[in-house]
Amino acid sequence: LTSQIFLAQRIESSPDHTSANNYLLTMPILTVHLDRIENLADEDHIGKSDPYVKFELEQDNAFFDKDFGEMKSSKKKDEQNPVYGEDFHFNIPTLNNMELKIKVMDDDVGRDEELGECKIKLEKLDLGPEAMDIKRKVDNNIFSPDAFVFLKLSYTE
Repeated sequence: LTSQIFLAQRIESSPDHTSANNYLLTMPILTVHLDRIENLADEDHIGKSDPYVKFELEQDNAFFDKDFGEMKSSKKKDEQNPVYGEDFHFNIPTLNNMELKIKVMDDDVGRDEELGECKIKLEKLDLGPEAMDIKRKVDNNIFSPDAFVFLKLSYTE
C-alpha cells in the first residue's frame, strides 16, 4: 500500500480552453494504527460489551470547524481487552489545528453506547513518517483499572 494518494487536477491553459495540462498533486496522509484497548468496563447488563472504535478527524478553526472524515474499526464480540491491528488512512492538507477524536463504542441492539473517549491534538505531536506510539486514557473506571487505547500515528507529506 502506497503512503500517498494522487489526485489529478485539470488546469486550463488558454482563454478559449482548447488545451489543458494534467498535474498530479500529492495529498499528505495521516495513518492511524489501532493496536488494542485495555481494561474496558463491562457496560452491558446481559452478556459482555462488543466494542468498536470510531475515529473522527476535524480541523478546529476559530469560527468553522472542517470535517476530514470518520472511520470505524471492526467489532469485537464479548471482549474487554480487544486487539485490533487495524490501519486507517486520512487525507489531510496539514496537521495545523487538527484534532483526532477517538470514541470507544459498544455495539448494542438499538442505539450503541459510548464506553469511553479521548481527543488528540495532532499538531502538538511532531508527527512524521516514522510511527509514534500513543497511549491515551479513554475511560476513568471507578472500581477497576482505567481503560487505555494504544495507537501508532504517522504523517507522510
